[in-house]
Amino acid sequence: MLSHLDASNQPIVVDVSEKAVTRRTAHARSEVVLPEEALSLLEDGEIQSKKGPVFQTAILAGIMAAKKTSELIPLCHPIPLEDCKMKVSVNDEKIVIIDCRVTAHYRTGVEMEALTGASVAALTIYDMCKAVSHDIVIRNTRLIEKRGGKSDYGV
Repeated sequence: MLSHLDASNQPIVVDVSEKAVTRRTAHARSEVVLPEEALSLLEDGEIQSKKGPVFQTAILAGIMAAKKTSELIPLCHPIPLEDCKMKVSVNDEKIVIIDCRVTAHYRTGVEMEALTGASVAALTIYDMCKAVSHDIVIRNTRLIEKRGGKSDYGV
């Protein structure tokens, strides 16, 4: 049975009141493939647009989204994040790599916060670069690692 469904298959928020508060961390990543028109604007690790610096704006959007995950995904608990680090870089294959790492001491994991942060940062890059080209691909949004709670992943 899925954890967010009761015995009658109705949606529920999982009861975490009996779980121990532990340090929870998660690392999620999204990739953005930009067309050459957008990549040609890359200078000193940043793309300047009429809307402002693309990667810096994506970092802020990702942090804001991670903090508001429970407002975006209906059955997520509101988790007071203690840390959220975003990194946007371009790898050797000219793919934009977005890493979101979050930390909280809580009763449930923070992987949804990390995934939301990485996803919204990728969407922000799309939004800010679409004036140059719509041939932008967001791909491979995934959980890289999570720690804390009853099971670790990707460790």
